[in-house]
Amino acid sequence: MSGPTVELESDKCVASGQCVVAAMQVFDQDDDGIAILLDERPAPALLDDVREAVAVCPAAAIRLVER
Repeated sequence: MSGPTVELESDKCVASGQCVVAAMQVFDQDDDGIAILLDERPAPALLDDVREAVAVCPAAAIRLVER
């Protein structure tokens, strides 16, 4: 399967939760608030939300790799 892939560097996460607000079908948070990636290859309809999550992440811990 091809298409964009979401990459999350959880060790950079500062637990702001902005990714969950922007793309709750793709991200969640653990008990400490650290981001969890739920879907590394989200449906095309969710890509704008993922791009928003990338843009608002204060730690620059999320990337959308378009192949």
